[in-house]
Amino acid sequence: MLINKENLRSIFTGLKTIFNNALTAKPGTWQTTAMEVPSTGAGEDYAWLTRFPKMKKWVGDKVIKAIAAVKFYVANEDWETTIAVKRNDIEDDRMGIYQTQTKMAAESAAELRDIIVDDLKNNAFTATCFDGKAFYATNHPVGKTVVSNKGTKKLSSATKAAAVASLGAAITAIMNLKDEEGMPLRLVPDTLEVPAALLATAKTLCEADKLDDNSPNPYRNVLKVLVNPALTSADAWMVHVTSKDSIKPFVIQMRKSPVFVSQTSEENDDVFNRGEYKFGAEARATGVYGFWQLSYGSDGSVA
Repeated sequence: MLINKENLRSIFTGLKTIFNNALTAKPGTWQTTAMEVPSTGAGEDYAWLTRFPKMKKWVGDKVIKAIAAVKFYVANEDWETTIAVKRNDIEDDRMGIYQTQTKMAAESAAELRDIIVDDLKNNAFTATCFDGKAFYATNHPVGKTVVSNKGTKKLSSATKAAAVASLGAAITAIMNLKDEEGMPLRLVPDTLEVPAALLATAKTLCEADKLDDNSPNPYRNVLKVLVNPALTSADAWMVHVTSKDSIKPFVIQMRKSPVFVSQTSEENDDVFNRGEYKFGAEARATGVYGFWQLSYGSDGSVA
């Protein structure tokens, strides 16, 4: 193929079409536990997370729930994936190999939101959220007391006692949560998230009629199972409230969704020095911990 401006434009327009088609064709799983919020600058302030608003009886003057005078600023991060195209491959009509790579790059870009959310989950026992505590912590301040959304029990379906001590404790902890005025938050967990190593145990707890010891299973059909192969711990597991439309446990702050970019100028140093053109995807985004009240995590360190 003759390399000129018109042919290069045609080639990379074709790659862009392949990229965009593959990008929209691959759905993610992030929507289950995360929500996306738009970002209009270098970062965003999430001070509004300091209040969990609830309706209460109106007696006398209204009780104003003001946003706390704190800053929880989260800056956007840059993301990219880049592929080099050899000029010789264009001349020799070998662009088929780059069509495959384009689809792979698009699939990677489509997974960006999942990657961001998985990173939040894998660091949730140490990374801090809006109240200055780890997202999963035993000492979240609520009014004049502290509340825990963190456990240490291994997920177990061995016996009823083991199931109650692990999954049961997580469900109870979320359902017992109250706000600063002592009003129940009325949260009902609906999802059990586990790594691949705990899939069988999770399936038994959530779907089987009986537990491993043949005793009746009190948690059958209470939660749905979400298996996440990207979780790095083989022992940690989480229970989430995902049914709310207003907020999810995790937030994706999106400044710029993945877009196709290319570098095809003949005057570029890469073309002159290495005979290479470039294309790929760029994005600007980051992850944010939402309301810790919507999730419970156990590191699975105690049998």
